[in-house]
Amino acid sequence: MSLAVVPSLKRKIPLSLLDELPDYVTLTLQGVSWDEYEDWLRALPEVKRVRLSYDAGRLQIMPVSASHESYAMFFNRLMNIISLRLRLNIRFFGSTTLKSDRQRKGNEPDACFYVQRVTLIGNKITLDFAQDPFPDVAVEVDVFHESLSKFPIYAALDVPEIWHYDTQRVVIYQLQDGAYQPVERSLAVPLLTSESLTEYLNRYRDEGELETLLAFEEWVTQQAATA
Repeated sequence: MSLAVVPSLKRKIPLSLLDELPDYVTLTLQGVSWDEYEDWLRALPEVKRVRLSYDAGRLQIMPVSASHESYAMFFNRLMNIISLRLRLNIRFFGSTTLKSDRQRKGNEPDACFYVQRVTLIGNKITLDFAQDPFPDVAVEVDVFHESLSKFPIYAALDVPEIWHYDTQRVVIYQLQDGAYQPVERSLAVPLLTSESLTEYLNRYRDEGELETLLAFEEWVTQQAATA
């Protein structure tokens, strides 16, 4: 469900009300300038359960449910296992705001990480996207809100890969000629396919976290031994 709000009313929305938005509601503000978008970014850290998406004047505010955050964190746990077992340097930056003043676009993924470009950011804790590259992979989890409409934002920001999960299936998308195309295997982590990610995300949903992580760790170890 999406609620459209006219520009003249947007500044009258109390931040406390945003924390009370139902999980299924997306609040859309039209005619928002870049400076106003950055004002929202500065104001909203006190609202713990919303994310922002900005595309050339359109600002969307989306509540984040507990189940949504749980899936997003599980992606990170899978990547931690891969990083340790394969001795692969992976840097995680969660739902950090990816934005470009020049492109007039911004988004907060559910998770993101660096693999191919990781040497370009070194050991930085704070990123500056005026200088630093955007992450190699962005993760989008759709529980109450769709995220396919955000793909043009990621394309403009030159994010090479998106992992999209709708609580049933993971689809890996790669940026090709300015648009995202579904592919079977990850470019960032070639061990992973849409099929394998789907299996373990669904097992997490159906069997629980610990059992699924142990099974995934065993699978990664087996795959590394036969590579």
